[in-house]
Amino acid sequence: QRIASAPERPAELARPLLAALVAQTGETATLSVPGQLEAITIDFVPSPSSVVSMAWVGRPSVPHATAVGKVMLTFAPGHLPPGELPRFTERTITDPAALATELDGIRERGYAEAIGEREPDLTAVGVPVFARGGELVAILGLQGPSGRLPAAARRIVREPLLAAAAQLGIGLGSQPPGGHRKRSGGRLVQH
Repeated sequence: QRIASAPERPAELARPLLAALVAQTGETATLSVPGQLEAITIDFVPSPSSVVSMAWVGRPSVPHATAVGKVMLTFAPGHLPPGELPRFTERTITDPAALATELDGIRERGYAEAIGEREPDLTAVGVPVFARGGELVAILGLQGPSGRLPAAARRIVREPLLAAAAQLGIGLGSQPPGGHRKRSGGRLVQH
């Protein structure tokens, strides 16, 4: 029996979770992996809605302007380019200090949001998937039109998204969640 390579294994394990997320939330679910400079989408299941946020395999995230990219910057640090960051919309964070504050909040909460930051009418939520050693191995995301994902809807979709990330992490050999995960001094700790 062949052992799947690292990129195949998360996709293989995540596919049913992505489908379940779409069934639960009605929005497009994505699986990304951290790359050298950006997170890369390796699988997705589109929303069944007639107005849909479409993902595609191989599309890189914009680290500072997408939920998936912010998760990568938070939990796999060292990818942030120096200096002023490119603006995509009026909501894009372009100041490195403001982005650092945003990443601190993501580290504390355990999830990232991007509301009209890469595209004006696109909203997304992203959560980390950790391996046994606490390293970021994948990122699950939900994305859709901003009109369907106001604050109340984002609160509702976070729970199934976090649960799917925990389940995928366990499938990839991480420890079962015993509470909220945070990084402290560069290492992952359970609370």
